Amino acid sequence: MPETRLTRDGMEALLKRMATTKVVVVGDAMLDVYLVGEVDRVSPEAPVPVVTVHASRHGLGGAANVAANVAALGADCRLVAVVGEDQRGQSVRAELDDLKLNSSFLITDTARPTTSKTRVVARGQQMLRIDEEIEDPISAKVMEKLGRSLERALEDADALLIEDYNKGTLVPQVIERGMTIAKRRSLPVVVDPKFKNFFAYRGATVFKPNRRELELAMGAALDLYAASVGPVLVDFLEPEEGSHADLTLKQATDAQRSANTATDVAFEVTTLRPYYEQWLAEHDRRTGAGISGIDQRRFLPRVGADEK
Repeated sequence: MPETRLTRDGMEALLKRMATTKVVVVGDAMLDVYLVGEVDRVSPEAPVPVVTVHASRHGLGGAANVAANVAALGADCRLVAVVGEDQRGQSVRAELDDLKLNSSFLITDTARPTTSKTRVVARGQQMLRIDEEIEDPISAKVMEKLGRSLERALEDADALLIEDYNKGTLVPQVIERGMTIAKRRSLPVVVDPKFKNFFAYRGATVFKPNRRELELAMGAALDLYAASVGPVLVDFLEPEEGSHADLTLKQATDAQRSANTATDVAFEVTTLRPYYEQWLAEHDRRTGAGISGIDQRRFLPRVGADEK
């Protein structure tokens, strides 16, 4: 069994490799906006606090944040995404330029706004979040432009990261185009999915849902430590022969967090499969037998609407 612990030397080696790696991130780009102020009274118009804003700032969100994290690790990162023809789209481009990230792979869609999340914060507490977005799928025209941009970005890339937030960018045609190119060029594909296109990533190298996304897609609450769950998920994904669409159950359980940072991706690409093999070996040691078949009794009762 290979050593799976990430040592300091191993981490340094990974970071050195990142300096010569070209990574493409495709998905839903967003702008995170923060309005920070103070609350000292209640509005006379409604029983709500009045926030006096003293400062505002913005940063990259969604797939754009992942691209920034990949670049922070030293890689040459190309973000393929859609923004609106608006001030917030310009802000996304400006943020990318400030980080020395290539913004030439972005596509502008005049028919939709740039997805943004505005958080109102007072006394260290988030009071409100305002989402401005259109979740409808991108048009056929924009889809074709995005597909061509993705092909251009992948020409000499070393890896593909797919970041899906269900905001309409990753339609099945774009997913298939990216997966096909990656397969043809033997590129590793890391997928952070949402439930709409959960099963569209056959052949992915690393498939990384968090627990809520996993249960929504499967239509059931899952005991992620049950021995049958790993094979069930792999069976649902129908990985192609020779691919590594294996899931580490502890990683999936721990992914209650948003699981969007490229630091996770960089380390899991190299450590995921050994951890899964370690889990299999531990299961065999405890039970004295390998995993065979799918035990449907391991599934917990179906999640009700009030639990979602």
